[in-house]
Amino acid sequence: MAQVPTVSIDGVPNPLPEGLHVLDVREQIEWDHGHIEGAIHIPMMDLPARLDEVPEGQTLVVCKIGGRSAQAVAWLTMQGREVVNLDGGMLDWAGAGRPMVSEKGTQPQVV
Repeated sequence: MAQVPTVSIDGVPNPLPEGLHVLDVREQIEWDHGHIEGAIHIPMMDLPARLDEVPEGQTLVVCKIGGRSAQAVAWLTMQGREVVNLDGGMLDWAGAGRPMVSEKGTQPQVV
């Protein structure tokens, strides 16, 4: 399998630069509890059917710890997309104190 482009949280600019898209491939319940503001939510299993919703241009792909997003990045790379996996995922994002929002009206958290 080809090398999956990966970045650690230390390599992700804060705040995120203009023009960088974020794709969250976690399940709906995970998304609802906490996600990166402005991220696009497409659960990993829905990616093939929703490929046209994945933005063109540089995209950071996240999940909870980096496993699902690594699979998504491998697949999206084969589709010609410019994507990179966030190693450590949303757990590292939250652990670094990066901003998150919640759809539940509660304090955002990673579940």
